[in-house]
Amino acid sequence: MLSSYFRSNLIANPILRRAFSTTPIKPSESAPTISAVFRNITKDRTKEVPVETSVEYLKSDAYKQTYGGKPVWVLYRRNHKGSIPPRRTRRTCIRQGQISTGNPCPICRDEYLVLNETNIELLNQFICPHTQVVLDTSKTGLCRKSHQQLLVAIDRARDKGLITFDVPFRKYNYSEYK
Repeated sequence: MLSSYFRSNLIANPILRRAFSTTPIKPSESAPTISAVFRNITKDRTKEVPVETSVEYLKSDAYKQTYGGKPVWVLYRRNHKGSIPPRRTRRTCIRQGQISTGNPCPICRDEYLVLNETNIELLNQFICPHTQVVLDTSKTGLCRKSHQQLLVAIDRARDKGLITFDVPFRKYNYSEYK
């Protein structure tokens, strides 16, 4: 026999009533679906954050408290099955305007981090200070979509002269071309 507490909750919750009922429920009955109950709406990423807001966020106390003055990817560790990480990172963290994974990449998890060529402080975190090479996804943990956006933003910033980079000096023997 069901306890009175469970019976009252069973009648009040339409999802449980569907699961434990022996009689069919009419389709016209307005009850929330399971996906609407269990899906977290706070993972919404449809609104666009301006680049100016992202630049201000990188200078704010909230950013310093969250990341502790380190690059955004340092504290990130991706969950994966087994002891050996996969060769490639996931394709994307955001599908249909919502975060679709339990552990999104460092750029996708923080909506105020916007990859743009004018956001120099954020772009410099993903460039090696010694070799001026963009860090790999295996080190940063970015999804492939965010990494591609990062590469485009860094190339645009270099083209505009916002990020300095070294061009190797090549010595030519011009006597060979006479």
